Amino acid sequence: LHMQSWGRSTSSPSANQKTPSYSYVVVGAGSAGCVLANRLSEDAHESVLLLEAGPKDMLLGNVQLSWKIHMPAALTYNLCDDKYNWYYHTLAQAHMDNRVMYWPRGRVWGGSSSLNAMVYIRGHAEDYNRWQREGAEGWDYEHCLPYFRKAQCHELGENRYRGDSGPLHVSRGKTNHPLHQAFIEAGQQAGYPFTDDMNGHQQEGLGWMDMTIYKGKRWSTASAYLRPVLGRPNLKTEVRCLTTKILFDGNRAVGVEYTQKGQKKRVFADKEVILSGGAINSPQLLMLSGVGNADDLKQLGIAAVQHLPGVGSNLQDHLELYIQQQCTQPITLYKAQKPFRMVKIGLEWLSQFTGYGATAHLESGGFIRSRPHVAHPDIQFHFLPSQVIDHGRVASQIEAYQVHVGPMRSTSIGWMKLKSASPLDHPILQPNYLSSDVDVCEFRECVKLSREIFTQKAFDPFRGPEVQPGPQVQSDADIDAFVRRKADSAYHPSCTCKMGSPSDPAAVVDSSVRVLGLERLRVVDASIMPSIVSGNLNAPTIMMAEKAADIIRGHAPLVDPGVPVYQPPTLATQR
Repeated sequence: LHMQSWGRSTSSPSANQKTPSYSYVVVGAGSAGCVLANRLSEDAHESVLLLEAGPKDMLLGNVQLSWKIHMPAALTYNLCDDKYNWYYHTLAQAHMDNRVMYWPRGRVWGGSSSLNAMVYIRGHAEDYNRWQREGAEGWDYEHCLPYFRKAQCHELGENRYRGDSGPLHVSRGKTNHPLHQAFIEAGQQAGYPFTDDMNGHQQEGLGWMDMTIYKGKRWSTASAYLRPVLGRPNLKTEVRCLTTKILFDGNRAVGVEYTQKGQKKRVFADKEVILSGGAINSPQLLMLSGVGNADDLKQLGIAAVQHLPGVGSNLQDHLELYIQQQCTQPITLYKAQKPFRMVKIGLEWLSQFTGYGATAHLESGGFIRSRPHVAHPDIQFHFLPSQVIDHGRVASQIEAYQVHVGPMRSTSIGWMKLKSASPLDHPILQPNYLSSDVDVCEFRECVKLSREIFTQKAFDPFRGPEVQPGPQVQSDADIDAFVRRKADSAYHPSCTCKMGSPSDPAAVVDSSVRVLGLERLRVVDASIMPSIVSGNLNAPTIMMAEKAADIIRGHAPLVDPGVPVYQPPTLATQR
């Protein structure tokens, strides 16, 4: 293993050869890991090793050669194979017609921020205030907002909610498509407010969405945080190496073991080992290393280092489905998906990074409340001037538009466990989707409220017959059956290493993101969310890594007391 001049060799009793050591070993170069690698290596006297199971996100350092990652409109390509993707599947879901659900997860520099739909949504202020109540001390909204700002460089400039000097470029859609305008207008006709920034003062309402796209290219955490600092002498990266075990000396984490090109290797951490593998891989690695439910581990022949039954439990995710309507005018993306047009769009993007290739087309959306007395929005919309079938794996045959809709705070909680003691086996994933009556009712409302927006006057010039669920689906029983048959993961698995107070038997890390009962081991990724936020998870995960970096470096936490947050005029009505 290539030694840096400052990497000192350590002889450990269990290592038969000299083994390199670094101040910090970060496992996983994803949405959180790239942030940590950048921030922790700002201290020139500390050394950082960043391990990634997947490849780099660029071929020969060239954006165009890796267009499937970097062209925003190409996002479905990498969801269809396992080149940059762990390609997980859940157990058959009893409350969803026994369907096995597909869960793509990034396995590449940038992690899932290299595969996602580039939607930048922070969630609601009350999500973070709830975290604080759930035991994540110091993670309330006024302590989180400054880190959202620190990360961000918004093209519309800064204000109390937005940052303009961070590494993460955030932009608005450029197509100004008439169907996006119709969706936002229809929302207002249905009685919902317009919001000019759903990440700012007012989440509630419909409006234009923020996206992690910069100059027509996907702006993943690899582009924002990792690639600009690869020249630092105190930062070392390894790719295509699967971390298989955390090494302990008693209850102290001292390093990790990983395999690369068929070889087993070890590396030591003088200060800390930090897991940023994501909501599936971090708990998996903890369990493989003897941290988890001791009884479960014993059955697989894994010696328990620390009994922490919370590892892998509390699994939460978002489900969504598509309400689809035929379009009477030839303005959807249907023609853009014909081979000749695709080549033209591709060439324009490859040469100028502009045009229909430079957006994910999810440019409008919004948040509403499902019923009276819900304190803040619990339904999310993403609108698309096109039709998606089976995760983009099946081509559309018609001019159509759709809204993605789903509940944000479902009550169904799942779990994950090891299938075996082999790091190569995917864990058992049991999200328990739609296992509560409340969740079924909420989804029924999602369908009805989406249909109601599509019937507004703004869509009159465009509205053809309903494609999905279809005009025959009207009764509650029919709608529920449609939901069971067609709802899919929004790809937001989280909460499997819950942050909480040390007295909480379900907690895995404390509010300084340290694994309970162990030393020099932290977890920083979407797995440590105490509960899922009301929105997409990428922006919150980046925020958490920014905040955790300050905690790890011993910096005083940033805080913005008394930030104003929109309250609806009354909670007695649904809108």
